[in-house]
Formats: sequence, C-alpha cells, structure tokens
Amino acid sequence: MRLVVLGGGESGVGTAILGKKKGYEVFVSDFGKIKDTYKEVLLLHKIKFEDEKHTEDLILNADVVMKSPGIPEKAPIVKKLLEKNVPILSEIEFTNQFTDAVTVGITGSNGKTTTTMLTYHLLKQAGLNVGLAGNIGKSYAWQVSEGKYDTYVLELSSFQLDGVETYKPHIAVITNISPDHLDRYEYKYENYIASKFRITMNQTEEDYLIYDADDEAINNWLKNNTTKAKLVPFSISQKLEYGAYLENDTIKFKITNESFDMPTNQLSLEGKHNVKNAMAAATVAQLLKIRKDTIRESLSDFQGVEHRLEKVLKINNVQYINDSKATNVNATFFALDSMITPTVWIVGGVDKGNDYAELLPLVNEKVKAIICLGIDNKKIIDTFGGIVDEVVEATSMNDAVKFAYRMAEKGDTVLLSPACASFDLFESYEDRGRQFKVAVQNL
Repeated sequence: MRLVVLGGGESGVGTAILGKKKGYEVFVSDFGKIKDTYKEVLLLHKIKFEDEKHTEDLILNADVVMKSPGIPEKAPIVKKLLEKNVPILSEIEFTNQFTDAVTVGITGSNGKTTTTMLTYHLLKQAGLNVGLAGNIGKSYAWQVSEGKYDTYVLELSSFQLDGVETYKPHIAVITNISPDHLDRYEYKYENYIASKFRITMNQTEEDYLIYDADDEAINNWLKNNTTKAKLVPFSISQKLEYGAYLENDTIKFKITNESFDMPTNQLSLEGKHNVKNAMAAATVAQLLKIRKDTIRESLSDFQGVEHRLEKVLKINNVQYINDSKATNVNATFFALDSMITPTVWIVGGVDKGNDYAELLPLVNEKVKAIICLGIDNKKIIDTFGGIVDEVVEATSMNDAVKFAYRMAEKGDTVLLSPACASFDLFESYEDRGRQFKVAVQNL
C-alpha cells in the first residue's frame, strides 16, 4: 500500500512515521519548504520526501493520501487526486484505525484551545494516562505510533473534521460557532457550521455531545438535525435540568448523580467566556468519573494558554496583554469584553471576510486608540475611524508597540487582539505574539 502525505509539517511527519510503522510505502510531498527539524526526522525514519514541489508521478499513484489541514480542496494536486478517486483522509481519520484509545474531541470557533488544555489538565491531574493532540502539541499520529496513552484530548479544527469519515470521539465538545474561515467554505456560513458538526456524525447512544446552549448557530443545527449522542448542554444565561449552568456567580453541575458547585471567583481564568470553557472541561471530567475535589483543584490552578489574553508586563502602570491567538472577530469580542480600563487596541492582519460591525459598541465604550497592524487596513479604518479619536498604521510589531507606548496613559491597557490571521507580516499567530512580547520587554 502506498501512502502519500501532502504537507511536511507536524501532522504530515507524524502520519508518515505511523504509516511506515504499519507497513505502508510512504512518500511525503510539500509544495512549500519543509523545516530542517522535520527533514531530520524523515531521514532518521528513512522516509522519502520532496519539498518546494509536487511531482505528480510520485503522488497520483497513491493508494491513500493524508492531506494536511492547511491545504485547501481547490489546490491543483488535490483536484487531480479527487478526479482519480484516490481516498484523501485527514491525520485524525488515518490514525483512528490504529488505536483503541478513548478520545475527547473539542471543536468550536473560539475557546477550543483553552478548553482542550484545561480538559487535558483536569484529566492529567486526576491520574489518567492521557495525551494531548490534534491542532496542538505533538501530532496524534506520531503519539499513536509510540502507543503510550489510553485517552487523548484532541483539539479539532473544521479543516481536520472535513477529512473525517469514520472517526468518532467518545465525548465531543462544541464550544461555540461564529463565522470564521469562510474563504474555505465558499463564503457560506452553513457549510462551516456543517463542518463543525461532523464531530458528532458517527457518535452512538453511548457517546456524548457537550455544547453551548446559549449559542444560536448550535441551537439551530440541533433543531433541524439529529445526532445519536447524549446531549449535555452548558449555559451562563439559563437554568438547566441537566448539564452545567450559572446561578449567582456559581457554576452548578447536574451531570451525574452527584451534583456539585464551583464559585466562579475560584476559577484561575477570568472572563465570561472562560466560565464557559471551565463548564465544558469540567463536564468532560465528570463524564469520565473524575472526583469533584480534583476538578475543583484543577480549575483553580490552571495556568492558561500562551497568546490568549496573556498578561505580558506592566510598564508605567500600563498593562500589556498578548491575545495574538484572536484570529477572528468573535475571539476579539471576548477580549474587548473583558477589558476594564481604557484600551489601546492593536488590530489587523489577513482579513478572512470579517464583519467588524459587532465590535462597534465595545470599541465605542472601551477603546481610546487603534493601531492597525497589517498590509491592508482599509476596512478597519473605514469601520472604526469615525468613533475612535486616534487611528494609526504600523508596518512592524516594534513600531506598533512604540506607538502604543506613546498613546497609553497610566491605568490604560494595551491589547494585541488582531481579529485576523497573521500571514501578511508574521509566520504564524505564535510568531506575532512572541514578537509583541519581545517588543514590550524592550521598551
């Protein structure tokens, strides 16, 4: 059997290693450049590869193809494979056939990384033999090839779910749905929503779907479609007979026979959105029979995620916050919503079809100045120019931070929350966040 892996990044190299171990003849092809560290791994495992090109003769003869999530369906090589009816799987789908591990699959437009990390923290603290994979950390395939874990917590993007045919998590979580990546879904919101719900399509009556009962898109889908999984809702606006809900600043869990409470002031993470993330993660822990004391303790000592509302430094009584992971409008909405002091907001990058209108009331209330950090800032300037006193443009992170330093006064906050992808000026949102932190430290 010939396995061709498209993309020589984390998921691609992991899949290649697993494929080789399972007896496939493996070839890795990347249209871009493969990082030297990954090349070394491929050489070590004696796996053939190419980069900066796709050689059709070496690809179209595949029995099965694993496509990295970043490669769109409309890529020419993918179209040719589809014409030849070659099965194209995601890393998750390919890997699934080689493991009996229990998986918790977590998806959503926002909050999925925090919820995934928090769920992993809860299960690990409880002593489960648990791995963390998907969109985060070491690839799922790579970890399965080493065969170390009984349970996995997987962060799943819509792109990863698009390549799923038979995979099913025992527990699925949908944190929320808001328009994102619409450029990959023919600019149709319903296509993107359907993609997220692929997480539950193979679930049975023995499985669970945890979801935000306050989310309009999720509720609409559940009204018009069915899943066999047992539905476990969470809410911060309504009292629930079953699930997790908020009452008088206390989270109430009614999931197992033993209900329990957790005051929100004991959560280590701040903000309404993090109350929801905590509800989702703790619900997973309860379904996996983890003790209440362990859940409580883990929710109160969790350290949070880098590049997500990460406090960097206070300089001259101005707090600098790195929220580089906010790559869409909805994520930035959460960030601005949690600001309690006048804010200098650094925003911009590659716009994925953003509608900034929903941010207008928050910007009007909280933002004193805007620094645009992108190649094309016209849309941001058109939207907010009339309601914010100062709007400037910066072409590097250093410049943006220097502008912010000059504009911010004692007691203000400088917030990097771009609402956009990072690929115009940076390698990734992590690179953008790290450059911000370095620039702040150099002030």
